[in-house]
Amino acid sequence: MKTIVVDCMGSDKGSVVCVGGIKRFLELHKDVKIIAVGKEEELVGLKEVPNVEIVDARGVMEMTAEAMEAMRARDTSMYKAVMLVKENGYDGIVSAGGTGAFLSLAMMKLRTVEGIDRAALVTALPTYDGSKLCLLDCGANVDVTPERMVQFAKMGRIYANTVLHVENPNVRLLSNGAEDQKGTELIKETNKLLREAGYDWFKGNVEGREAVFGGTNVVLAGGFEGNIFLKTYEGTAKMMGKMIGDAFRKNIFTKIGYLFAKSGVKQLRHKMDYEAVGGAMLLGTNGVVVKAHGSSTEYSFSCALGVCYDMIAADAVNLLKEGIKNG
Repeated sequence: MKTIVVDCMGSDKGSVVCVGGIKRFLELHKDVKIIAVGKEEELVGLKEVPNVEIVDARGVMEMTAEAMEAMRARDTSMYKAVMLVKENGYDGIVSAGGTGAFLSLAMMKLRTVEGIDRAALVTALPTYDGSKLCLLDCGANVDVTPERMVQFAKMGRIYANTVLHVENPNVRLLSNGAEDQKGTELIKETNKLLREAGYDWFKGNVEGREAVFGGTNVVLAGGFEGNIFLKTYEGTAKMMGKMIGDAFRKNIFTKIGYLFAKSGVKQLRHKMDYEAVGGAMLLGTNGVVVKAHGSSTEYSFSCALGVCYDMIAADAVNLLKEGIKNG
């Protein structure tokens, strides 16, 4: 049986979202034990749920907590959750808490795999052609070096291959133009390193507007740029959904038109449903670490647990170690 530790106190909407998300997840996954960490009185809804153990933790990690603050906040649910994974070797951990604190704790306590200097957040996004776009780093590292970007590229390929089942995935650098000379100094130097290494899977730069149409398997970016791309993508998907809804509610004729277009609209919404991704995995640590959206709903938090489950089932950490070892 797989064991997933959950920090239940970090969500913007409170522990109720995590409780509901856990219940949803366990309805579909009977082979998982959940260790729910948080204020016991707020987790009473899980007491009668099979395969759930509650660990009381009185503190809540501040959203703005930085690395050293996180390391000192030992009474928080987030700190206790990470330590449970470290000390007991549990399969994975999920939190919707502050990104900086969670990722810092995970990297410092669980450490990165051999050959990787810094872990990177990776997520899979839907594209126009129905494929998944693997994006990293999408928020773990604001300051990165070209050498670490090359490491991210290798991790992204392994993730796309082993988890998304893409055969020989390609990698492109997120930039403001497709030409090799475009981009910041970081992008130019990373491009140069990848070109000089002769990797046949590196296909040069790509603009964000082109990547979303498909054909690109891995988009490589620094954490700052990647996070902006991710948030813009999510915002655009949400805006499109609202605009489509408003258009069909305009008058009686558009409402009738919706009846004819209903199946197509549902298909579009399903394709653009970023909440179904649930969260991003911190790729490169000695353990499956999943960061759920801070604004998670019960549904999206259950999907984040699903991401964790899939990473465990795919043996993602060991496959990453093997892939990095073999170059």
